[in-house]
Amino acid sequence: MSDSPSPSSASTSGRLAALRARLPDTRREAERSLDRIVRENRFTIAVLFPLVGAIALVGSAEGWVPAPFAFHPWFVLFGVLVMRSPLVVGVLPAVDRRALGWVGVLVAYTYAIELFGVATGWPYGTFEYTVSLGPMLGGVPLALPVFFIPLVVNAYLLCLLLLGPRASNGWLRLASVIAAVVAMDVVLDPGAVALGFWSFGGGSFYGVPLSNYAGWVLSATVAVVTLDRAFAGTTLADRLWDCEFMLDDMVSFVILWGGINLWYGNLLPAAVAAAFGVGLVRADRFDASLFTQWR
Repeated sequence: MSDSPSPSSASTSGRLAALRARLPDTRREAERSLDRIVRENRFTIAVLFPLVGAIALVGSAEGWVPAPFAFHPWFVLFGVLVMRSPLVVGVLPAVDRRALGWVGVLVAYTYAIELFGVATGWPYGTFEYTVSLGPMLGGVPLALPVFFIPLVVNAYLLCLLLLGPRASNGWLRLASVIAAVVAMDVVLDPGAVALGFWSFGGGSFYGVPLSNYAGWVLSATVAVVTLDRAFAGTTLADRLWDCEFMLDDMVSFVILWGGINLWYGNLLPAAVAAAFGVGLVRADRFDASLFTQWR
């Protein structure tokens, strides 16, 4: 009996060897590979995905999408992860053990404040999730950090860009990011309430109580302090200036939630979303380079 491998096993081994040869050997190689993937697909990620997402979410809320697929949690989560990918890939080179530790603290805070808020109504006001956003724990989505943390990181990075050298002033940085985070929630919460993602049981601002924004001041403060410590002494600022796609997730935010608010006649939230678009243009992060890929 021959011990030589069969042609099929030899072919499989050859394919595996070729695959291993194409995989990056170092973290830096992996980062460059991810950069290339995002850069080559900017339009799809930052423009097409939020457009399709806005249509699908509005269609789900309006009953145009059949019941098995309306607000399908895995579809929602997949879309969010794709739109988050430029931010994750952009920040990755600046992540070290210190950053991971502090981001872990922020993740823990995210769960703790949301669980406390659902149970007590403080600090955001009484609310409940009315659409499943994937597996839930104590009335809170397990994927909550995927929704919350990128929002505050986007606001943090945009303020660093727009402030320039003035971002070194800690108090100015804190005040600016808090204002940006609250403004982002001025866009997010009315749109989510209109879709039926969650409900506050009523509120004076498009169904959202003003106490919700006081709660976001608290959470934004915690986020800024945590992010300052996470990325102190890292290359985050240099990476931000050099990485043109790092805020593409905020481009998606403007298109997705601006469009949803416009559909439901939430004119002030839609205008605030447009203002973020202007900020991205001023920061040279929402420009023609996004759209030239489509041609």
